[in-house]
Amino acid sequence: MQSDRIRFQSYKDKVISAQEAALFFKDKMTIGTSGFTKAGDSKAVLPAFAERAKSETIGITLITGASLGHTTDADLANNDALYKRMPFQVDATLRKKINEGKVLFIDQHLSETAELLENKHLPKIDIAVIEATYIDENGNVIPTTSVGNSATFAHAASKIIIEINTSIPLEFKGIHDIYISKSYPNRDVLNITAADERIGTDYITIDPDKVIGIVFTEIPDSPTQVTAIDPKTAAIANHLLAFFENEIKEGRLTKSLMPLQAGIGKVANAVMSGFAKGNFENLVMYSEVLQDSTFELIDSGKLDFASASSITVSENCYKHILDNFEKYKDKILLRPQTISNSAEVIRRLGVIAINTAIEFDIYGNVNSTHISGTNMMNGIGGSGDFARNAYLSIFVTQSSSKEYNAISHVLPMVSHVDHTEHDVDILITEQGIADLRGLAPRERAKVIIENCTHPEYKDELSDYFNRACLRGGHTPHILEEAFKLHSRYVETGSMKQNISVELPKH
Repeated sequence: MQSDRIRFQSYKDKVISAQEAALFFKDKMTIGTSGFTKAGDSKAVLPAFAERAKSETIGITLITGASLGHTTDADLANNDALYKRMPFQVDATLRKKINEGKVLFIDQHLSETAELLENKHLPKIDIAVIEATYIDENGNVIPTTSVGNSATFAHAASKIIIEINTSIPLEFKGIHDIYISKSYPNRDVLNITAADERIGTDYITIDPDKVIGIVFTEIPDSPTQVTAIDPKTAAIANHLLAFFENEIKEGRLTKSLMPLQAGIGKVANAVMSGFAKGNFENLVMYSEVLQDSTFELIDSGKLDFASASSITVSENCYKHILDNFEKYKDKILLRPQTISNSAEVIRRLGVIAINTAIEFDIYGNVNSTHISGTNMMNGIGGSGDFARNAYLSIFVTQSSSKEYNAISHVLPMVSHVDHTEHDVDILITEQGIADLRGLAPRERAKVIIENCTHPEYKDELSDYFNRACLRGGHTPHILEEAFKLHSRYVETGSMKQNISVELPKH
């Protein structure tokens, strides 16, 4: 088995245990590990380090591609093994530590982390931990289910540990396109004019002198949990599909649309699955993550090709992919996130970006990261990379949530701004769609309140806007009332007027 997975003779004697590998970590080191949306992450070395930290005072700065799978982030956080974390996470335990100030978190556009490392704006990576399918005859690493920042980590790190995952079929070689841009001021063009164009190699080049250990594991990626489509999600998806059909009717799009990007989660999956039922053909994706819906669309014959940085699917879908891998191998491509999320390529290809908001305001500003403007949820991820540069920038969310619609997701002013009104074209809730293209702020407010707001909040938002207009201004506001709904929720447990619910006891 090892001879199939380590084909480079010089590495044969570097096999060590995960526990031995974890001993290379020192206090306050900066560690870069593979992993993007729970795919292709470290499943042996990081857990071993978390276990070590149970009985030792030691903490690291951990940089990844995006979120890690299994309980790795939680174990690291619980054992005080993290000093600082970036650029994205989805773990509830780590999130709590971040919001308590016990772990420092840097929320970054996913396209920027590697850039900052390469240009020495971040501390140097002491050790990179890279998951591999196998190591070829020349010492090159064949990645697994994600690329993320792995190539940059391997290039920038002082030392490298390779985790070989034997659960990944050797046939995965060929689905990756690895490319690292030249340093400034000699930056070159990313010559991608179609989603299926390759510009790099199907392996990551490693300096053999940096490799200090090779660890074997057979633990598969954490599967995503498929959430049933609820009425609100279905309504949002239907509004979006109807919008695309109208764009085709008006001659602004064809049945092939433009390359599609969709964030992770049930709304994105519902929307993407809906394309299989619509009057669409020869679709392509240029996105971050290939989800269950990607492979459903390929199976339906609607999707011709999909480019991303990771494969993040359910357990059943993963088995289906492996059982039918030859069918998919020439229809998918995994790239570094500096390429999948590149502003240059997104703008050139004319990507349609579909992402999820926590809340948006009556002028079209979007909050996608912070609850009540204070508590971090997950992070901005790649939504900003795509929103700013997209052919169409679309954000979706439910109009209200909690029992009795206690929270409105459409507000006078968002409590935190991730995407300004300048980067938002379309807003959709289950109530309807607000097409903001070509509208001034006062026009946008009317369309958003009328089409996207839950009926129980529409009158109050209309009253706020009308009174704000009497005060004047290009973007009218009543500053002393702009966060009144947020404040009311803190005080009463509901954003609605004259409503009070019993607040949970802490």
